[in-house]
Order: sequence, then C-alpha cells, then structure tokens
Amino acid sequence: MTTYTQPNPSPAIAIATAIAIATACTAAEAQTPPKQVVKPPVAQAWIDVATFSGLPMGGGMGEGMMNATLGALMGGAKTKAEFGFTQTGVSGRWMDVTLYTSRNPSLAEALQAVPQATQLAPTLKLQAPEKPKPLPVEKGEDEPDDWNYEPPKGKLIMYWGCSETVKPGQPKVVNLETATLGELAKFFESRRATQRGAHSAVGRPVWPSKADYRVFPTGASIAGQHAFTGQGVPESFKFTIPAAQDIMPEMKLRQTDKGSHVLLEWNAIPSARAYFLGSMGGREDEEATMVIWTSSELPDSGFGLFDYQTNKAVDKWLKDKVLLPPATTKCAVPKEAAGQGMLRAIAYGSELNMAYPPRPTDPAIPWEPDWNIKIRVKSMSTTMMGMEGADAMGGMGGATGDEEMTDAPAPSADGGQAAPAAEQPKKKKKFNPLDVMKDVVKDQLP
Repeated sequence: MTTYTQPNPSPAIAIATAIAIATACTAAEAQTPPKQVVKPPVAQAWIDVATFSGLPMGGGMGEGMMNATLGALMGGAKTKAEFGFTQTGVSGRWMDVTLYTSRNPSLAEALQAVPQATQLAPTLKLQAPEKPKPLPVEKGEDEPDDWNYEPPKGKLIMYWGCSETVKPGQPKVVNLETATLGELAKFFESRRATQRGAHSAVGRPVWPSKADYRVFPTGASIAGQHAFTGQGVPESFKFTIPAAQDIMPEMKLRQTDKGSHVLLEWNAIPSARAYFLGSMGGREDEEATMVIWTSSELPDSGFGLFDYQTNKAVDKWLKDKVLLPPATTKCAVPKEAAGQGMLRAIAYGSELNMAYPPRPTDPAIPWEPDWNIKIRVKSMSTTMMGMEGADAMGGMGGATGDEEMTDAPAPSADGGQAAPAAEQPKKKKKFNPLDVMKDVVKDQLP
C-alpha cells in the first residue's frame, strides 16, 4: 500500500495565497456601500389638508364642530376653524398644522408665513396646547356598572365591488348570535396605511389656534411659498407647496335609482390619486341587519381606508383593485347591497415629504437635515344612501367659505375660545350592531 503525502507549499506560494484572499475580501467589502449616518431633523412639521362635503361624520363632535354644523343648518352662521377639523367631517376646507423643534421642546408659539393666495396672509399664528389639568380624584367606594347587556341578535352582511348585480361568492354573512370574536374581526378586516400627521401636544404649536381660527375664504389656495419662524426653529425652514398638494375641490356625489341597482356618480378631481366608496346601513324589511358595501374588488370593510394613506399603499391598492383609478367617475351598487344608511366617498390626494438640505447621494457623507415636513391631502363626501340627486346633502355641514369672518382675530390677536372638554364615554345600555363594529375595529377608525 502506497501512502501519498501532500507537500508543504513553499513560502512564496503561501504568501501569494494570503495576498489573494485578502484582496478578495477587500474587494467584497468595497462592493458593499457603507451605511449612511442619518441624524433626526432639527425641526419637523406636519400639514393635513382636507375638504369635506355633505353630512358631518367622522371624529368626535366637539364644541367647535357642533357650532359649525348647527350654524350652517340654521342659515350660515359665522364659523370658526378648530384644530382637528381635518378629521371631523365638518363641511368646508380645512388645514391642520403642527410644528416641533428639538432646539426648543417647550416652544409655545410660532408663525407660518403663507402666500397671498391663501387670503390669510401674511402669517398664521401657531400656539401650543396647554398641559391638561389632572382629573380630580373622587372619593368613595367603587360600585359595579350596570351594563344591562342584551344578547346579540341579527346579522352582518357584506358586499363589495362596483356592479349592477351581486357577484358570485357574495355576500359574506355573519350571524351575531353564533359569531366568535375572531369571526367578527375577520369580517371587519380592512387595509390601512395611515401614518402620523398633524397632532396636538405640549411644546408643539398648532394651527388653527385660540389666537387665530380663521376659515379659508372662497377660492383660497395654499400653493406657493411658506416658512416657519419661532424660537429654536431653523432659519432655513422655507418650502413651497406645489399645486398637487393644494386644497382639493369638493367631491359631489349623485345617486340614481336604476331599479336593479343604484348608480353613483361624482365629479372628476384632477389631483386625485385614487377613489374609494363605502356604505353601511340597515334593510327596511329586515330587523337587526347591517349591510356593508365597498367599491373594492376584494373583500374589505373599508373602516381603515377613509383617511389619509401613503402614496406607496395607494399605488399598491390600485393594482390590487381595492381602490378605483383616478379616471373613474361612476360606480354601480346592486340593490341588495344598497342598505339604508351612511354613504361615504374619499378622493386621495398625493402625500408630499420634503427635507432640507437634501440627502447626500454619497453614503459616506452624513445626512443632518435642518427640517422635514409631511403634507397630506384628501377630499371626502358623506351622504345617505338612497337620497337621489346631485350632492344631496351638500347644503349641510360647516363653513363653505362664503361667510364673513368679521369676528375672527388677526394672527397677532390674543385670546379665543377654549378647547372643548373631552366628552365622557356613555354606557352601553342596549345591544346594537354598531357597538359590535366599534369594539372590533376601534383601533382602525379614523
């Protein structure tokens, strides 16, 4: 038997091999770009822009929203803007602004220079909300609440898609007497990509404020040059809002009963990126039955979609046929799906994110932005399914821009109405399908 022994490499070969390995490793490292150092911006701002028409729906009915709604119903009383109106559904054109700077976390007020086209120039006055007072501690023994809960009865029915007749595989039905929480959660599933926008927090000035609660006049535009100034705000915080992020026109719905279906039509909005519609209501001939319909080609309750969404999500859902293309101006609803209740529609505008200075293309250069800003835009309409005609509920809601705002203060004025106190939650006394819906999707509601 012959034994072979591998000869030891010469020193020269060993050195050459080591050099080759080191060179290969260096080349591999060179092909992997270094991770860029990104520091948080010194200042941040959020601007939400919303147009509402029809019935006031959405968030809580605060004092400002109630006054705006009742004023319009009684003939067009003077309306005051209130921070948060971009979420309430009060008819009109609204803008919410929030500003923050790390150089002054306790910033109490700031100014936003706005173009003449806003008809509110030269500036808007932003004010930070006051720190809420702690609630008083009530003494006494705790007593159990009497809920007087009744067992659920009835059913939930869901249809989806634009069609004159019910499509195969529909509807989706849930019996409330036998449904589990998991089945209810599945029924109310909805897509959602809503990120943080304008918000109220101590040390972050907002507009509208107690010192400046003016309403946009008719024909106002926010497109143009803007700038923020305040203690600790970078001097470079100047930006231009393009026409694509301007205040969107009203979305006006027209309903026509075609016998076998209801035809929904609306005006084309040039800046719309996509549309989505949905209704929820009961059936006249069936008690304890809730019917939900959405314009999506895929099953989706829609509860997460009636709000701002990211551009990436909107584009994806357009491909999935969850949202309607921007060229769409009509949608048919089968008569079986047209329950008697609320009908909502939303036109998504494009979200804009800007920062200064721009991010360096060389990853070796750190990015230390002075500021960044997020601007979101939408237009929504709320009416009642079954109310025929163009913009059937268009006369209801809040400011239309035609009111004279003689009592609105100038940006430099002081005072104003105090923020409304938070409403206390009401006890549930009787079962209602709406209560089930709110419990299941409360974290998805706008």
